[in-house]
Amino acid sequence: MTPNNALAAVRTELDGAIIVEPIVHGDSRGWFYESYTKRKYEQLGITADFVQDNRSYSAQKGIIRGLHCQLEPFAQAKLITCTKGAITDVIVDIRQGSPSFMKWIKVELSAENKRQLFIPRGFLHGFVTLTDEVEVMYKTDNYYELGADRSVAYNDECFGIDWGVESPQLSAKDASAPKLHESDVKFTY
Repeated sequence: MTPNNALAAVRTELDGAIIVEPIVHGDSRGWFYESYTKRKYEQLGITADFVQDNRSYSAQKGIIRGLHCQLEPFAQAKLITCTKGAITDVIVDIRQGSPSFMKWIKVELSAENKRQLFIPRGFLHGFVTLTDEVEVMYKTDNYYELGADRSVAYNDECFGIDWGVESPQLSAKDASAPKLHESDVKFTY
């Protein structure tokens, strides 16, 4: 990494998933960093053509949102940033044929650490809030399509994810989400 790049990439064990660590420039007035520059992200291997920005707000600690995806041809790659508070972001590679098929990782993203997580198409995505007053922003490389929107049970035993929350707050959609083998969610590597 050179100072010119103004960010660094941390490769994960999941094929294509990248943690981005920006270089933050700060002084007594505050701080500045580039949250997205297409050519610099392409140098890291993030070649998604982002077309939509989304924001979510979660009022309390212990809220789980996920696991979510959109079916083909509306699948989305995402670049996730936590701009207020902190989350544990969880992604699961469900691309059949992928070297990291059915593996998952957790990454802490917070307003303090300013990390971002790039998630390729074909992954399930969710997060749990670690603090009250959480805001998450993310870019997607495909538009939201209601008919392709899917949830998979966050606590599906086939994943074995420890979310660190005993009684999470869930949306009605997430509380009734099917297990992966009961869903129509399928991706190919």
